[in-house]
Amino acid sequence: MAVTDVEDWPLQARCRGMNDALFPEGRDQKRAKTVCMGCPVRAQCLAEALDHRIEWGVWGGMTERERRQLLRQRPEVKSWAAVLTQQSDAQSSRLRAATHPARRRFGLPLEPIHDPR
Repeated sequence: MAVTDVEDWPLQARCRGMNDALFPEGRDQKRAKTVCMGCPVRAQCLAEALDHRIEWGVWGGMTERERRQLLRQRPEVKSWAAVLTQQSDAQSSRLRAATHPARRRFGLPLEPIHDPR
């Protein structure tokens, strides 16, 4: 990934231009989190908030309270960008494998088959 791609992720975000709507309080946070579902840069957004300890708003589908809890649970993580990118790549690979036409056509399981050998 090029450096410009890393810096330009906000331009691809579903929430672009919704500034105030992503900094709600209380129950309105749930509504704000729905904007993040299906966002193509959700992992980068969440990594930005976790790596820079951003305390306010909904970032990457998580509220400030959820992010604080995650940071307490995983204090050993130095780069959330690396962790979330790795997870995102793995999920994309599983999704591509699960939706491959041969899997659907022949009724193969959606999860990749693991050979124990």
